[in-house]
Amino acid sequence: MIREHQGFVFRTLVRLTGSREHVEDLAQEVFLRLYRGMESFRGDAKMTTYLYRITLNVVQDEWRRRRKEQSHTSFEDPDAGWEDRLPGTGGDAEQILSSKQRMAGLERALGELSEVERQVIVMFHQEELTYENIAEVLSLPLNTVRTHLHRGRKRLKERLREGRTVCAITT
Repeated sequence: MIREHQGFVFRTLVRLTGSREHVEDLAQEVFLRLYRGMESFRGDAKMTTYLYRITLNVVQDEWRRRRKEQSHTSFEDPDAGWEDRLPGTGGDAEQILSSKQRMAGLERALGELSEVERQVIVMFHQEELTYENIAEVLSLPLNTVRTHLHRGRKRLKERLREGRTVCAITT
């Protein structure tokens, strides 16, 4: 179960928390909660839906912890040790650097969205869940999911354009 879903869990944790600093600890918490909750899993939903919900609960707990600490989330942490263990593509140094810069810009822009917009965008575009699955995981009406996706895309596009303008000015 862990091997099958670790990629999703790690990607989702990084995208939603914006930090790679504690991703391994958070992933461990996700799978620990999954293990502890297996006895109470009734099978009303798919196992992946159950895992998504656990992952989102861990993320929300992390957000609450951060708010209590009143710390600022850094989306530019270059440490990506766990990513090296996931299957990926190679490339020359310039391609890898360019890709990492784009990803850092995307993560920064995602961090500026509301929690629910970020969740919906990550689940739809990264995990390729349907509107119905997202609505089920987040316990939201279907049209509300569509609205958050539309608004989130619009805000994300604006943030990414602003980032390009800043990059063009500084170079």
